[in-house]
Amino acid sequence: MDRTEADPKGLVRESYAIEGITLAECRSIFIDWALSLSVGADTSAAINVLLDQYGKAAPDHPMTLTLTEGLATPTSPTRRGGRLGRQNA
Repeated sequence: MDRTEADPKGLVRESYAIEGITLAECRSIFIDWALSLSVGADTSAAINVLLDQYGKAAPDHPMTLTLTEGLATPTSPTRRGGRLGRQNA
């Protein structure tokens, strides 16, 4: 995957160019970026391409943290619904 495929709208590239951007703004951009990927795209591969392209040069940038968090495996929900969930609460 190349940089153009990994960031089709240039959202991540632009986020690195914004001075004073906050972590919350980077997370919002990350959601927009994720929605802009083509259906079936390998998100982890795209994130790795972007981290190689931008993150190495700006390790303390909030978008680098956001992208790194995007690689984390989500945990499975533990909530139980229905009658069993109410009995254990």
